[in-house]
Amino acid sequence: MPIALAVAGALALGTVVLAAGRDDTRDAAGPLRFEGATLPSGLRAPELRSVRTQDGHRLTMRSLRGRPVIVTFLYTTCQDSCPAQAQQVKGALNELGRPVPAIAIAVDPPRDTPGRARAFLAKQRMTGRMDFLLGPRRALQRLWDAYAVEPQREDLEHTARLVVVDPKGVQRVSFPLDQLTPERLAHDVRLLAAGH
Repeated sequence: MPIALAVAGALALGTVVLAAGRDDTRDAAGPLRFEGATLPSGLRAPELRSVRTQDGHRLTMRSLRGRPVIVTFLYTTCQDSCPAQAQQVKGALNELGRPVPAIAIAVDPPRDTPGRARAFLAKQRMTGRMDFLLGPRRALQRLWDAYAVEPQREDLEHTARLVVVDPKGVQRVSFPLDQLTPERLAHDVRLLAAGH
């Protein structure tokens, strides 16, 4: 009997050690979850009409389908929150290790000019990794409204947020600047790329 108890105790201890050593985060943490705030279902990303990139090219959401798209809202003369947001995106792109479309929608027309946008991207070392979308206020207002963003004003700082659009063109996850990290953003981009 004492031998049977010793064997049973050893088996129980072995089970506990094996269970503690398992690295199965799905079982331990439940289903995979987004790090950012999930948005209401079916919220389509608007088409990018009447806006151009910093280099004068037309970009469409339709052309970006099939992969997640990072959408942020910046202005070219910003000295604090916009550079910080661009660096968070750059860190996520570095962590992902593969190209992911990233677009910044201007929030301060007409000061956001092609030359200033190119200078901003160069200073942030985001040339070729992010497109800055520029245009007349009316065209940009349609985009701001679709993403629930307030533009830059003399008496109000613009809404500092980032949205990740899924491969089907639906807004899925949102991050306010104070909750954005490269790791959290990369995590959510990976989930969306995997079809979650």
